[in-house]
Amino acid sequence: MRQPDKLETLRDLFDRNLALHPDKPAYIYEDEAVSTRDFADAVFRLTHALEGLGVRRQDRVAILAQNGPRYLEAYSACEAAAFVLVPINYRLSAPEINYILRDSQPRILLYEAEYAGIVDALKTSHPEIVAYVCIDAEGENGSFGYASLLESASAQPPKTRPAPSDLTYLIYTSGTTGLPKGAMHDHRGQVRFGQILAAELGVGPSDSMLLVMPFYHIGAKCSHLACCYRGAPIILMRNYDIHLVARALERHRATMAHLAPLMVQDLVNLQQQSPRDHSSLRLVEYASGPMAIEPLRQALRTYGSIFLQIYGMTETGLGTALYPHLHVVDGDQKDLARLGSAGQPSLHFAIRIVDEDDRDMPVGETGEVLIAGPSMMQGYWNNEEATRKALAGGWMHSGDIGRLDEQGFLTILDRKKDMIVSGGENIYPREVEEALYAHSAVAEAAVIGIPDDRWGEAVKAFVVARKGCDVSEEDLIAHCRTLIASYKKPKSISFLEELPRLANKKIDKKALREPFWQGRMRNVN
Repeated sequence: MRQPDKLETLRDLFDRNLALHPDKPAYIYEDEAVSTRDFADAVFRLTHALEGLGVRRQDRVAILAQNGPRYLEAYSACEAAAFVLVPINYRLSAPEINYILRDSQPRILLYEAEYAGIVDALKTSHPEIVAYVCIDAEGENGSFGYASLLESASAQPPKTRPAPSDLTYLIYTSGTTGLPKGAMHDHRGQVRFGQILAAELGVGPSDSMLLVMPFYHIGAKCSHLACCYRGAPIILMRNYDIHLVARALERHRATMAHLAPLMVQDLVNLQQQSPRDHSSLRLVEYASGPMAIEPLRQALRTYGSIFLQIYGMTETGLGTALYPHLHVVDGDQKDLARLGSAGQPSLHFAIRIVDEDDRDMPVGETGEVLIAGPSMMQGYWNNEEATRKALAGGWMHSGDIGRLDEQGFLTILDRKKDMIVSGGENIYPREVEEALYAHSAVAEAAVIGIPDDRWGEAVKAFVVARKGCDVSEEDLIAHCRTLIASYKKPKSISFLEELPRLANKKIDKKALREPFWQGRMRNVN
């Protein structure tokens, strides 16, 4: 009798899908459906091409690109042959990209021609990178062309197979010091991640999920894993255009979508203006923060009770979920309070609220949110000190401040680490402040997040200019754009004679934030 398949690695999962439904679409991109068999052909060719360039087990392969088929192939090739993918946020500045490459030490950099200028400027600084591969054009300036490499490579499955404890992704997240940290994820944890999220979302083989979130974040990849776990195809969007999203949902009869809250609002507004047939849509997963009551009420009126909120981190994947039946906008005070929460612990996950000494707080009391679950990272790459602090006691210290009610509903109230979330992107004030201080006219700077109806939060800076220096808001914003990603730059800057300070002389950011957040339930959006 044949033994049942053991899904211990992402390669096991890939092989299972190929064996059971080779002719079923693995993904749909720009209206073209690509079968699992054809996808596997490209993935296996890429593994052999990378091996031919010198990549070996657990070597890193970096990719700098927007969403597209090559991104999916890069992920799956690394999963199949025990390589480690390092997805790089293409919105970062050249110095930020340079730091991630220097820290992760990849053997290969895959990139789109759009970013060739950045790549060419970095080549002399990275002797550890043995080959550069342009994934959407023929290579120039010493780079290889992706299509040519794959054309001459074998389509046989790679002989190298990952072990459950092997790393599979190194996903960088912003740090409080301004330096990104690489969260290390292994095969065992990611298989469990896919299994648990598939259960939470109720994914079945007949489903299809529209994914528009960038694949350099764990959010898009986790939803992809959930679909892979059940053999469900994804509908992949290159970037965000609400009109194309609405069209794709209708054309491909998508049953699920993963969207940021602002995207949900855009979709609802468009649907009210120019209705499309989205009757196949049974679930919209939204993340990166709760939705305000009124936009959520409009969403429910337009689409019904199909919304599910996920709260998690790059380091943990999941954390909590607020299920569709809990999205009650016309209920009592308890219903509304829970609607503003992040939901209850996800399957196989646990949440604690602790004080400064990691002692559990009573129900209803405020403290730091700790998360534990099977898809937690192994630690931060090349950063033992940060790993030790983050994973003290076996729990991920989120840096979020929250409370639990008597039924385990988690409400996020603030951020211990002073992080700003704008449009689903994490921004640390320290990063922006360092960029401001690099300008010769800045004597002091403080950065906070303020409410923004569209983006959730916007970056607000307060600056004390050096005596005798004449500098404008426009000057400083343009300056910041040269040092950090454009989405991190201040949206507005106020000039002050001096910054408010606490008794210990630290800048009083609470005083800076208070006028903007007054009268709101939470100090974060």
